[in-house]
Amino acid sequence: MIKKILVSQPCPTTEKSPYFDIAKKHNVELVFHPFVRVEGVTPREFRAQKVNVLDHTAIVFTSRHAIDNFFMLCKEMRVAIPEDMKYFAVSEAISLYIQKYVQYRKRKVFFPATGKFADLLPLMVKHKTETYLVPLSDVHNDEVAKLMDQHNLKHTECVMYRTVANDYPKDQPFDFDMVVLFTPAGVQSLIKNVPDIKDRGIRLVSYGKATSAAMSEAGLPTHLEAPTPQAPSITGSLDLYLSKENA
Repeated sequence: MIKKILVSQPCPTTEKSPYFDIAKKHNVELVFHPFVRVEGVTPREFRAQKVNVLDHTAIVFTSRHAIDNFFMLCKEMRVAIPEDMKYFAVSEAISLYIQKYVQYRKRKVFFPATGKFADLLPLMVKHKTETYLVPLSDVHNDEVAKLMDQHNLKHTECVMYRTVANDYPKDQPFDFDMVVLFTPAGVQSLIKNVPDIKDRGIRLVSYGKATSAAMSEAGLPTHLEAPTPQAPSITGSLDLYLSKENA
């Protein structure tokens, strides 16, 4: 019987989150604690990369973290973003998040219907004369750069934020029946916080192939791997799993 679950993400900001539906339906206690947190690089660290934001005419955003840290860093460095700057987002949700910092009607924002970077490329190719800036995390692969190179797009990648461990409070018991993990960095942070995690009999849930691979590499068992064709979301996967386990 699973009674208490640690979800390694920030607590949802809305009461309508499906997590709360799961808690009620299956009579389980959910605790939210991200094992990693994102922090922006300092203006000094950014300048060391010798990248000038204003040398670019378009910004490519692959996450909300990229948006937050781009605009915060520009503000700190007193970089005034031109009115005609174009924005390319990997999904509609990310494009809408840009509105937190930018008035939509004054700017040009582009995004694909699929939420995939590969499908954003044709939109960027239509604007081939632009010079693209791509804000990234300190942990990233070269896939974005390679795809842009293949399409002969002018681009610069820069690190604007980093992922750091967010330790579990030492004064609180780690008495969970299940832990849900979302990133390889989260896996490493869990092992650092709970070195004997393998011996505790806690069910471990991985979301995404990269997280699953990191768990396997660390020698941790994966009791539930999400998403699945039957349940494309983490909450849907948990719902199906708990329906069987807590029946």
